[in-house]
Parts: sequence; C-alpha cells; structure tokens
Amino acid sequence: LPANPNEPIIADYPAIRSDLDGMSKEMKELGINFVWGISMALLLIYVLMAVPLKSYGQPLIIMSAIPFGVTGAIIGHWIMGLTFSMMSLFGIIALFGVVVNDSLVMVDYINNHRQDGKSLIHAVMHSGKRRFRAILLTSLTTFFGLLPIMFEQSLQAKVIVPMAVSLAFGILFATVITLILIPALYVALERIKLRFSKRNDSISEQQT
Repeated sequence: LPANPNEPIIADYPAIRSDLDGMSKEMKELGINFVWGISMALLLIYVLMAVPLKSYGQPLIIMSAIPFGVTGAIIGHWIMGLTFSMMSLFGIIALFGVVVNDSLVMVDYINNHRQDGKSLIHAVMHSGKRRFRAILLTSLTTFFGLLPIMFEQSLQAKVIVPMAVSLAFGILFATVITLILIPALYVALERIKLRFSKRNDSISEQQT
C-alpha cells in the first residue's frame, strides 16, 4: 500500500503501467471509430453539396438541420423510455444523410427561383409555400413507416428499435426546423454576402 492512502499507488510505484482490456477496451475503440465515422460522414456530405451548389456557405445552412435532428433523436429516446446505445448512435449517423434531404430541396428550389430573376424575399417565401407539403409528407411517411419497428416487441427487434427511434424522431424534429430555420438562414447569408460585396466595391472605388 502507498505511504499515504490518499495518494494514488502510481506516486509510490512509478513503474506501474495500466491499460484497458476486454469490454472497456472495445468500447474505447468503438468510441474512437464512431467519432471518426461522424467526421468523415459530415465531410463527405459537405463536399457532395458544395460542388453542385458552387457555394461554401449554403452547404453549412443545409447541414444546420443536423444538430436539431440529433436533438429530436434524444427526445425520442426519452419519450419511448429507451436508453442511448450504440445502435442509437448508428441511427444518428444514418440520420445525417436523411435530414439534409429536405433542407437541400428547399435551398435548391430557392436558388432556381433566384436564377429566374425573383427577388430574395419572394424566392424564399414562394419556395417555402411550394415545398411545404412535399417536405412535410416526405418526413411524415418516413416517420410512420418506422412506427412498426419502434413498437415491435419481439426479442429480435430489440436491437434495432433504438436505431429506428433515432431516425424517426430525428427526421420529425428536423423537418419543423427545416421549414423555419433554413429560409431564415438563407436570407441572413445572402444579406451578409451583399453587405461584403458592397463594402468591397466601395473600397475598390476609393482606391481608383
């Protein structure tokens, strides 16, 4: 035992080394792989949207719905009385790609209207009205399609229930945010870009 019981053993025996093994080691490795998987998924999603949209800011607007989807997944586990598990986290990774679909549809629709010569506010409001039903129905059909899995009581389904809960409630919660937050962020981004362009124009005029 150490000379002072309040001090750790490592203080008296510095040559001692400790390491995780068994289940603890597997959980640590799984956590590292999970963080790596999330990072790669987010990076790929950003790149795949930045190239066709030809913008660095719009993919960030679209991906802003992802944290709200994660919040919805957590709330869904609380409603269903489930504990968070690794299958829940796998469901959240799958949720990333699903959540951005509605936001991407909204932003792409706004871009098309602006290319037709519509003003910023008109394009945003018109796109919100026209895409409201399509986005809502898409999310609701996905949510109700996952209900049989969420309420399945068989032993075989217990493993995938947390994944279904993450997907279902994450999509449902993110849809409400998409219809409100995405248009607002789009307008804010365009106004910031307009302000910087005016500032650069004024600077160039002063230099000439």
